[in-house]
Amino acid sequence: MWFWLSLIALLCWSGSDLFSKIGCRDARDKYSHLKMVMAVGAVMGLHAIIMLALGTPFHPRDIITYMPASAMYILSMVLGYVGLRYIELSISSPICNSSGAVAALLCFLFLGQRMTGLQLFGVVLVCAGVLALAVIERKQDESVRLALRQASNVKYERSIIAILFPILYCLIDGLGTFADAVLIEGETPIIAEESANIAYELTFLAMAVFAFIYVVGIKKQKISIPREKEKLIAAVSETAGQFAYIYAIAANAVVAAPMISSYCVMSLVWARIILKEKLIK
Repeated sequence: MWFWLSLIALLCWSGSDLFSKIGCRDARDKYSHLKMVMAVGAVMGLHAIIMLALGTPFHPRDIITYMPASAMYILSMVLGYVGLRYIELSISSPICNSSGAVAALLCFLFLGQRMTGLQLFGVVLVCAGVLALAVIERKQDESVRLALRQASNVKYERSIIAILFPILYCLIDGLGTFADAVLIEGETPIIAEESANIAYELTFLAMAVFAFIYVVGIKKQKISIPREKEKLIAAVSETAGQFAYIYAIAANAVVAAPMISSYCVMSLVWARIILKEKLIK
């Protein structure tokens, strides 16, 4: 079952990548990342309320119990949304999603989790492919990048700061996945998968409220739902992917994490087809 759940998360999160990029690529909107937090938090909060109404077991202290993972995931996503203003999806996504390698390494070193030879080969293959894509894209000929910028009329940065955002996402998200493995995996998990998912979604809802207060209440920015439809689509995709992910990690974290991280391959496909980002062979 973990395989199919991982596949669903992979497809949903690649869609979230695409629409997050569309929603955040306007570098003139310095609040786009907070608007993404508002959209994702609202959709996740609605899903959490539905789950609670259906009788899913949950206690408010679960929010505190799951906070180490929630904090890492939310922080990494916010940094990822900021980075999408300044860097192509075809570069950002492979770097971000090397986090599966970080998580697998931490699970191996600190939790004593082991893999069969075939599983190890698969993990190495996925991680090596993801890292290789990031390196190759980073070294892509500058003339191709210039053509892309002119075609899309978008200014992309080529600085340490621009690359730093997806790198930080990778490291912090990997820590979040490791925290997940500690909290929800095994015969006697610290917190159940359903409770963990609701705790995460309610935490994100709280962040959305804070973002709304800051953007609309303090900075007096106007929010138009039709103009933010891409962010809402990204939020729905993110929530669906998270729902599948939490159960996949609980079933087999050390293998599921790298597999799910390979959703950047689909993100590259969407970047080429829909965003018209130029990719070398």
